[in-house]
Amino acid sequence: MIANTVSLQVDIPEDLHDCLKHFLENRPMWDQDRTFSAALSLFLIQNGERDRSASRIYLDTLFQPAASV
Repeated sequence: MIANTVSLQVDIPEDLHDCLKHFLENRPMWDQDRTFSAALSLFLIQNGERDRSASRIYLDTLFQPAASV
């Protein structure tokens, strides 16, 4: 899938973190990394990023095989 990764440390509002935790608790196929990759790539696509890699990452993230639970 994604060969190279970069680790990020970000501050997000506590309410958003609570929403993320709730989302992940109810969707065992998703994890924090997958969620952030999907969200960031979609944001870039919607805001004019023309590089196909953002689209590829978004689609790969959405349709990746189920994670082990």
